[in-house]
Amino acid sequence: MANHLTPTELAREAGLERREVISKCMEMGVPIFQGRIDKALFLENLRRLAVVRQPVEA
Repeated sequence: MANHLTPTELAREAGLERREVISKCMEMGVPIFQGRIDKALFLENLRRLAVVRQPVEA
C-alpha cells in the first residue's frame, strides 16, 4: 500500500475534492514534495483539525 499519494489519489481516498486536499495541506502545513503527499500525515492532521473545530456544547 502506497503511503505517498498524489493530491488526486488522496482526494479519492479521503472523500474530498482535489482542491480541498491541496488547500488543507496549505492550512495544516503538510508538505507536498515532488507532487506527493504523505497519506498518514495528512489524515492525522485532518483528524486533529476536525477535533479542534468541533463546537463546544454548553
